[in-house]
Amino acid sequence: MRARSLLALLAFASATASAGALQDFRAFSASTQSASARFEQRAFDRRGAVADQSSGEFSFSRPGKFRWTYLKPYRQLIVGDGTRVWLYDEDLKQATVRNVGRALSATPAALLAGKEDIEKVFALRELPDKDGLAWLEATPKEKDTGFELVRIGMAGGTLAAMELIDQLGGRTVLAISDLKRNPKIDASEFRFTPPKGVDVVSE
Repeated sequence: MRARSLLALLAFASATASAGALQDFRAFSASTQSASARFEQRAFDRRGAVADQSSGEFSFSRPGKFRWTYLKPYRQLIVGDGTRVWLYDEDLKQATVRNVGRALSATPAALLAGKEDIEKVFALRELPDKDGLAWLEATPKEKDTGFELVRIGMAGGTLAAMELIDQLGGRTVLAISDLKRNPKIDASEFRFTPPKGVDVVSE
């Protein structure tokens, strides 16, 4: 379950809402080739109770490269190098690796670092403004993605919030701070070598 939530990692800190969430999101996607930020994540169960809270930092570089690090309450790392995706659980001393395929291209990770045109894998539509943000909804065109939809809040021309609804009715809310657009990121950030003594599982 943790691995699925890690792949879902994509949101940015709130600010003042701007008009036209869909237009803003398209412009942001077109003009942002890399980014780094901090994040806070809350997962809710079907009753609306908080089931999990976590925080950390992430970076991405298009096409297809990203690094997502959970720092609290446990340390976990997910790294996509454009060909493979690594999930490393420090506590379990286990690394899982899978090839990047069509299924991954239709996950929320594709909204950040996807190789394809976003609107080839997601159907986008605008929603009413809420909580000072302009919102849109992204529904995956692939059926087997593990989630139903993603709601994205835009503010001041940038991504400001994200809400993911999974197929079991769970909800994950993400907020990001200290977002830097188009920074220069060393290529080594998007490579992963399992530490000595770590079990490696291939999927």
